[in-house]
Amino acid sequence: MKNYDFFYELVSTRQSDRGYSNQPIEDDKLSRILEAGRLSPSACNAQPWKFIVVNDPAVKNKLADTTSNRVLGLNHFTKQAPIHIVIVMERANLSSNFGSLVKRKHFPLIDIGIAAEHICLAAKAEGIGSCMIGWFDEVGVKKLLNIPKNKRPVLIITLGYPSKPEIRQKIRKELNQVVCFNQYSEEADSKFWKS
Repeated sequence: MKNYDFFYELVSTRQSDRGYSNQPIEDDKLSRILEAGRLSPSACNAQPWKFIVVNDPAVKNKLADTTSNRVLGLNHFTKQAPIHIVIVMERANLSSNFGSLVKRKHFPLIDIGIAAEHICLAAKAEGIGSCMIGWFDEVGVKKLLNIPKNKRPVLIITLGYPSKPEIRQKIRKELNQVVCFNQYSEEADSKFWKS
């Protein structure tokens, strides 16, 4: 398999896994996954993140409770995952903050999204499932993990070996619905898409 084939296979088979086996994640695999997050690009190389690895079962279960919602039936699978990575948004450097202000785009959130996907793709490359979670009790997470008041946990990623090996079919818009050339268009460029 060529390198690019491996990459496209990763992209097409990475999914949000919501069921995990009780098999522990090996330390060397976890280190490589975290290294992929560390190496992520960021605006002005600000690296506005801190990754908190939660692998103590008691703490992990309390953290999982912050992601669940009985009324809406959300995220009840999180206790199954042996590891949670909490991404805390750190202060960006002066250049990134200035760019965020001038361009009215919060670059640290974009950067964290990139780092999170690096982590999830690296996990998939290691045979480990993942799921990004944005719905959780931030105050509860901060209290549980001793995160300073001026910091914000913005994302939790669950990691674990999937309990079910099947890959779900991706339901995505067609390429011609999300790509246009040289200018914005509601319609697909028929010359390109017919070839």
